[in-house]
Amino acid sequence: MTTATRAVAGLVVPAGLVTACAVLPVAAPSPAPSPTPTVLNGPKPTSFAYLRAPRNVGRGDSLIASQRTLVTQLDIPWGVTFLPDGSALVTERAKRRILRVGPGRAASGELTVRPLTSIEGVYANNEGGLLGIAASPRFARDRTVFIYYTTKLDNRIARLRLVGPRPEPEAIVTGIPLAGVHNGGRLAFGPDGYLYASTGDASRAGASQNVANLGGKILRMTTAGRPPPGNPFPGSLVWSYGHRNPEGMAWDASGRMYVAEIGEAMWDELNLIQPGRNYGWPKVQGMGRMAGMTNPLAVWRPEVGVTNGIVVLGHAALITCLRGQRIYLVDLGRPIDFASTRIVGAGTGEASIRWRPAAGVLGRPLAALVGKYGRLRAAIRAPDGSVWLTTSNRDGRNQPVADDDRIIRLTLSPAALPGAVGDAGGTPGPTPSQMPSQMPSPTPSPMPSPMPSPMPSPMSR
Repeated sequence: MTTATRAVAGLVVPAGLVTACAVLPVAAPSPAPSPTPTVLNGPKPTSFAYLRAPRNVGRGDSLIASQRTLVTQLDIPWGVTFLPDGSALVTERAKRRILRVGPGRAASGELTVRPLTSIEGVYANNEGGLLGIAASPRFARDRTVFIYYTTKLDNRIARLRLVGPRPEPEAIVTGIPLAGVHNGGRLAFGPDGYLYASTGDASRAGASQNVANLGGKILRMTTAGRPPPGNPFPGSLVWSYGHRNPEGMAWDASGRMYVAEIGEAMWDELNLIQPGRNYGWPKVQGMGRMAGMTNPLAVWRPEVGVTNGIVVLGHAALITCLRGQRIYLVDLGRPIDFASTRIVGAGTGEASIRWRPAAGVLGRPLAALVGKYGRLRAAIRAPDGSVWLTTSNRDGRNQPVADDDRIIRLTLSPAALPGAVGDAGGTPGPTPSQMPSQMPSPTPSPMPSPMPSPMPSPMSR
């Protein structure tokens, strides 16, 4: 695996796609060649252009209508999910606690925070611990949430019914590989009503390319932890494979799924997920031309990224960065006029790109909040349409301030995000009733043999 020899704060994006992040063209691509049919239309990369990221540092701040701190002095908040009453459940990774945040306010003006329960058996080692959380779509009736956590044996997904003084988790998926790093851990219900999970490769060379292994995958399951109709591999939870450490998942209003993935020393990735596809790791990092592999929509340097959370607002996305200590605003819906594009010094690491947007202000990658709050992890859309972000400054990879860790509330300028409504900068995503009850079952990509050589040591994230 190639290792970066010097820090290059740059992004790589396909022509016709400026991102990371970037602008994704709205036109649908040609169908993927057999035997891997495209189930959902979406943007398709064609070639490469290099972009020096610092050119746009801070330019996205003008698109933020408001920002305020909701909660302070948390301990590594990792997952966030909202309940019908407007309150949120927040996991603390190392303390293995689930907190209930809001909807009321304390005398300080911050949202109230109340410990709800702690999870026995959680093993908080380095990046492991109590990670993702997702409330059941029927929470008002079943009082159930789903959690992803690390034990001394594995990573697992459990169902937790919030009744009684000491609710006990009921494991529905076990055997997800664990390690000190690369545990994945995000949970979310998709627009089809099924539960999705992102899993890391646990630094195991063969896990991501082995569809019989749950590591390095996007999983799709019922609330009982079973494969639902439409999964690409019969009897399997695997939805896509060839991932390293995906930690951000979001859907647009058309049901397209986007995943932000932490790469190794060279490239982080933004992937458009389609069932049965192989996203390359560890055989391909970033863009490549290997048969059977699906390229990301965009890749960028970890110096400005180490991406984590992602939320789609209208046809724009907001992506958080840990090491880059920023957010990126990404237009998912408007094309760029590349007739006026000129690439300078491509491939040198010092390249720049000039272009003219076809319309609007999000025709270039826009960074915001650079260094303001430190490491940013979760991003989730709140019921009022705003975006909640969590910091991760007490995870041993930054110098925390007295108020860390925090939850930040953002609203984006409606004028900056076409298709957005209200102060939220976004329109609600689809509900399960708006989606087909069953997706067609695709033919998965042919599975290459796993790479025999060990994976390199991970960079500090």
